[in-house]
Amino acid sequence: MVALTALALVAVRSLREPVLRAAGWALVLNESVSSADIIVLSLDSGGAGALEAADLLQSGISKRVAVFENPPSLKDHEFIRRGVPDEVEGARQIRQLRSLGVTDIVRISTIEGASTEGEGQALPPWCDEHQLQSVVFMASKDHSRRVRRVLDRVMKGHSTRVRVQHSRYSDFDPDRWWETRRGVAAEIVGLQKLLLDVVLHPMSF
Repeated sequence: MVALTALALVAVRSLREPVLRAAGWALVLNESVSSADIIVLSLDSGGAGALEAADLLQSGISKRVAVFENPPSLKDHEFIRRGVPDEVEGARQIRQLRSLGVTDIVRISTIEGASTEGEGQALPPWCDEHQLQSVVFMASKDHSRRVRRVLDRVMKGHSTRVRVQHSRYSDFDPDRWWETRRGVAAEIVGLQKLLLDVVLHPMSF
């Protein structure tokens, strides 16, 4: 019994890390990219997305960057009324891009409190309006696979080709996410959102 118990513990331990890694990589997608009309940063890609976009511009992938920007909320208006500088979501990414030498930056207005789905609603008409043929969409690493599913749905019927890229500077590590509290939280939230998307849109492609 002792030997069998020891063998079972060894087997479970040997399977644990591969299973956890598979769970981490289930959230992650990184598509190959080539020359594109513009790089679009999702809000949740944050500073890591700004860094990666600057690197892509340096490598010649594109010459322009677009950033989603929420309309000012009640809180934002109140800060402005009191003379206190406050950054609307997206403004920080713009400041970071400029500090990295990126000058050709455009803004995409989206709904207040925009989620991945909100960005997905704003992107197709914006691409049509600007007659874009190709876009690199910068997503956070732990949301990148779900972003692909959302974009597959919303871009159907539109001529713009969108490739999903995540930043190498992201804090999420699919090979070791369980070792930090932040990684565990990101994995749980990301997996919940991905599974919900699969349940709500089982034929998403």
